[in-house]
Amino acid sequence: MDLPVSNSQKKMIKPLAITSGEPAGIGMDIVLDSFIKAGRPSHWQVLADEGALRARADLLKLDIDINSSDQPQEGGSLWVKHLPCAQPVVPGQLNQANAAQVLAQLSAAHGLAMSGEAAAIVTAPLQKSIVNQAIKAGLAQCELPGGYFPGHTEFFEHLSGSKQVVMMLANSRARVALVTTHLPLREVPDAISAERIERILDVLLSDLRGHFGINNPQVFVCGLNPHAGEGGHMGLEEIEVIDPVLKRYQAQGFKVSSALPADTLFTPKYLAQADAFLAMYHDQGLTAVKTLGFGETVNITLGLPYIRTSVDHGTALDLAGSGQASSSSFLAAIQMADNMAKLNN
Repeated sequence: MDLPVSNSQKKMIKPLAITSGEPAGIGMDIVLDSFIKAGRPSHWQVLADEGALRARADLLKLDIDINSSDQPQEGGSLWVKHLPCAQPVVPGQLNQANAAQVLAQLSAAHGLAMSGEAAAIVTAPLQKSIVNQAIKAGLAQCELPGGYFPGHTEFFEHLSGSKQVVMMLANSRARVALVTTHLPLREVPDAISAERIERILDVLLSDLRGHFGINNPQVFVCGLNPHAGEGGHMGLEEIEVIDPVLKRYQAQGFKVSSALPADTLFTPKYLAQADAFLAMYHDQGLTAVKTLGFGETVNITLGLPYIRTSVDHGTALDLAGSGQASSSSFLAAIQMADNMAKLNN
């Protein structure tokens, strides 16, 4: 891991605000395991129920000193910001009463990042279903319009007041950004407008430069329809909506492709040239990038006023407390956040 190696370096680095996610899931497991594998760094601030985190470390037989003071401590202790759960945590058993604590983690992380106290946010997985059940039952409150919690991305977008955020997943093989995210498939075509594609491309191109240091990124764009519409025989969205936008970017000198057939886009020819791919909908892009590197893929939210990375998997309730959960994606998310923070300093 590319982490600080001296005490003086550690003191110079702002902390990463790390949410522990759904307390009944593997979030605390992978945070604890990653802390040891990363060499017990002092610049992690984990947002969790201190007692539940200690209990999980004991269950996993991990020798970790947990520090809940106001400042990080040298000597390999894990720095925790205590956010109490309403009821005791049982690994693998969801509890609506503890959903408010999950939302409190996100709000606290957002506050630390917006104030500049944290260099970045790294999030462990949460369970959207139990959060929304708790909201419906009056056990938790969501700050988003309508009181519905669609996920991390939309939550941070709303709290930060961002005009447009972009979900991008990345690993050593590819970066894939999305035009639409968590929508039913039948709603996707109506959501793809020229204005939305422009907003997404503006954020993607800007953050590839700002967060990854790529001056003129090459972006390959998926068509919406099979064979990218095949000249209008399999749909008109490419002709009427997508390609006119892309041609405007091409005319300005941006290395952005026209809409290409998605079924042949994630192949060695394009992977060797691409700085990023832009997919029209969730599974079109994420199936490809996770197949190319599941377990090392990082979820990155572009367009926020701060850095936010996450894992490429869910809460894995059946593995919570078992010691069998892999922390590889979480470690990759940590390293990505560290690297992006260094580039932005």
